[in-house]
Amino acid sequence: MTSTSPASGTRALSTDTAIAAALSTIRRNIATFGGAYPDDTTVDDHYRLRPAEGGIPLGGNRGWTTSFRTGMLWLAWELTGDDEFREAALVDVADFDRRVRAEEDLDTHDLGFLYTLSTVAAWRLVGDPRARDASLLAADHLMRRFLEPAGIIQAWGDLSDPAQRGRTIIDSLMNMPLLTWAHEQTGEARFADAVVRHTAQLREHILRDDDSTFHTFYWDAETGEPLRGATEQGAFDESCWARGQAWGIYGFAMNYAVTRDERLLEASRRCADYFLQHLPADEVPFWDLVYTDGSDAPRDSSAAAIAVCGLLELAAVETDAERAAEWTARAHSILASLVTGYTPAAPEDSDALILHSVYDLPKGNGVDEGTLWGDYFYLEALMRVARPQWRKYW
Repeated sequence: MTSTSPASGTRALSTDTAIAAALSTIRRNIATFGGAYPDDTTVDDHYRLRPAEGGIPLGGNRGWTTSFRTGMLWLAWELTGDDEFREAALVDVADFDRRVRAEEDLDTHDLGFLYTLSTVAAWRLVGDPRARDASLLAADHLMRRFLEPAGIIQAWGDLSDPAQRGRTIIDSLMNMPLLTWAHEQTGEARFADAVVRHTAQLREHILRDDDSTFHTFYWDAETGEPLRGATEQGAFDESCWARGQAWGIYGFAMNYAVTRDERLLEASRRCADYFLQHLPADEVPFWDLVYTDGSDAPRDSSAAAIAVCGLLELAAVETDAERAAEWTARAHSILASLVTGYTPAAPEDSDALILHSVYDLPKGNGVDEGTLWGDYFYLEALMRVARPQWRKYW
């Protein structure tokens, strides 16, 4: 990408037209992939089968992103009532049930992403009791990662791995709804307590004084002492990774809604203000917010899509009507830019719903490509605008 933004050749598309284009792509991807899973990102704008790894076959259910495909299928079914989408989602749900019972690739806090958008959604939407059981198993697995006395859920890896011990990341805010749901279902205080403690730790330590965020933060797992902030995917440790800031908007607002901790609402506002103040002219961020107009750095449309959902969530819980109106207006404006400047010219040009995302630039992974999470949050954003009363899966 050059310093000219992808939106330079904009197309005026309505929300309904954008939804129709997205549904066309999702329907085509069902035919292409069936019950196999695409990889995290596209290559030249087209998804390939998820590579085999660790005994899990080509196209198998591993990693942290497979449920974004499932979430899109549920959204597509809600938007259309077409049972093709429902049946495809249920194929995934059965596989997520198998995955958690087999204890296959579960050493991650992203069990929240994985099971909220697959089995929790299935329970909410169709009342599938086996999906409920699988969701509770996943929540139990996630609780195994809760570290006392640090009061955090460890992000990645085996709990005995010294390189990962005591680390959490800002994405973890989006994994808390699985525990909130488990508390609602069981009444067990341990789930709600973990959400309260974990989100408080992130509010205090991953959110900086200038309202930017660290990607990742370390605690001493034995004493609970906060140690240092760092990054894995941002430009440098003290920069502000765009997708992480977007997670902060959405995650702090969503967790405020259940904990009613006013400091989480303020944290979401602060993340939102910083994010909006560091956008380029077309309102779709560069992959790290240290970059501004004129830079040749890649954009991250997935961060914009997450931020749209986050701003609309923040508007829904905002206690100040004027601020709520501002969050809503900015969300609509960013979404309009995504629709007109970051979608394929024709749906068949790409397997992705939106283009120009970044997975992990420092590692050269998925740079200027489509991503499963970018696609999911883009479609969730369209759903939120088209149907403001829609009940989220989180």
